Amino acid sequence: MERTEIRPGYTVSKVIKGGWHLAGGHGNIDETQALDDMHEFVKAGITTFDCADIYTGVEALIGKFRKKYHDAFRSGDLPSIQIHTKYVPDYSALAHLKKKDTVKIIDRSLKRLNVEQLDLVQFSWWDYQFPKYIDTALHLSELQKSGKIRNIGVTNFDTRRIKEMLDAGVEIATNQVQYSLLDRRVETNMTALAKEYDIPFLCYGTVAGGFLSDRYLGTLDPKLPYENRSLTKYRLIIDEFGGYDLFQELLKTLRKIANKYNVGIAEIASKYVLQKSMVASVIVGARNSKHLRSLEKLDGFSLNDNDLNLIAKITNQSKGPRGPFYELERDKTGKHGAIMKYNLNEK
Repeated sequence: MERTEIRPGYTVSKVIKGGWHLAGGHGNIDETQALDDMHEFVKAGITTFDCADIYTGVEALIGKFRKKYHDAFRSGDLPSIQIHTKYVPDYSALAHLKKKDTVKIIDRSLKRLNVEQLDLVQFSWWDYQFPKYIDTALHLSELQKSGKIRNIGVTNFDTRRIKEMLDAGVEIATNQVQYSLLDRRVETNMTALAKEYDIPFLCYGTVAGGFLSDRYLGTLDPKLPYENRSLTKYRLIIDEFGGYDLFQELLKTLRKIANKYNVGIAEIASKYVLQKSMVASVIVGARNSKHLRSLEKLDGFSLNDNDLNLIAKITNQSKGPRGPFYELERDKTGKHGAIMKYNLNEK
């Protein structure tokens, strides 16, 4: 698996193993199977893991994985892994958040993951009406200087607020964003900022929770309730894109291109994002190691101009989503914000 250098001496795999699906919102988790799957991913070169303080049980699960294969990591039988977590303060805490609150969550992540230093902490903030996000980012910088954090990233911030944090002196190494054929909001002005400050994108939602796959080609619009929270979230994005009929036209085009390279629609969707400017990696929420064979094919082809032109004929018809990145999801009164869970650190 190809790798990307984020900062001097720190590289990540082009495909990052996502952890949201291990938090329980996608069905029951078999711990033994989950640990075995992590092992298979690392052996295949997918050595970077994405999790969060608010992904129930996931940090602890990865900590168990590190402990189980400690000797293999130490001997070099397994390559070293990179663990990217997040710091997502509860909505109810935003108005009065203090440094001690941040220290408490970071220390908890260190303990759960069984590490002395967090490789990357990706900072998130629910509501800009509470202006403490700059102070909190500076608190993370202080923890970085003390050695508890190696790199600081952001996730789900808009361009304006990222610039504010940069101006305040926060060194931002990465920006985790939702980026796919269905959602290209980051291209409005965030990519320009990324280039100026060398802040690469780590991309989630690249296959839209599985919608951008052969499974949905030629199918009727699925009815509620959906199988999991990911499908609920990304079905709303399909509406923003232009509706289910236009989505089907996109899948037909992707299937035509996929036939040339003997891969699946999901691999074309992932490759499309990987070839975008400032993209370092895609985060794939593969539920098990059965997906490894298809993921390994990502290194074997590139989309050419003809492929991209065919795709553009469809995406140029899309209605959106538009506006600043993550603006729709930030509106608690809207349909995107209504499905969010805002106070998971209280548990």
